[in-house]
Amino acid sequence: MSDARRRILESADQLLGERGYELVGINELIEKSGVAKATFYQHFRSKELLCLEWLKAVARESEADAQALLDGPLSPEKKVARKFDGLGKYLKSSDFRGCPFSNTAVVMVKDNAVRALVEQYKAATRRFWHALARQIRGEPLAARALGDALFLLFSGAATEAQNSKALWPVESAKAAALILCQKASD
Repeated sequence: MSDARRRILESADQLLGERGYELVGINELIEKSGVAKATFYQHFRSKELLCLEWLKAVARESEADAQALLDGPLSPEKKVARKFDGLGKYLKSSDFRGCPFSNTAVVMVKDNAVRALVEQYKAATRRFWHALARQIRGEPLAARALGDALFLLFSGAATEAQNSKALWPVESAKAAALILCQKASD
């Protein structure tokens, strides 16, 4: 990866992550990355394509972390707790900015590659929760129902924590998730 492309993507990570797609303009991205306008357009034909590459990088990192957690030695219940704890740490460190995929999807008014990537990411996240639920409850239908409940608790916690700029939604959702896991393993 060229130095200019790396700087553009780092600037996108910071600016889009902090303020979102709709509040960051190309000129600000160019200025922050320290590249010429022509250089920016050599690497990214539009802000939408830059956003797509940024979200792909975020998705790769998130999915790698999720896979490492799934494959790790912790008990399934501790994995659930770790995932919610990670959400709380992320939200706090990002000043409760919330999920970059959800935030971006809200402002994409037309179907495009970014919206498709958001859908793929959300489906991968749901598959993670299904896989983790199978570690708790082997029966496929019960595991799927548990996985969906955990996914919704996690997603809802992220949204409400963003709305309230507080960690209580994550803490409450974690407690509910652990109760569901305990009941499912009985």
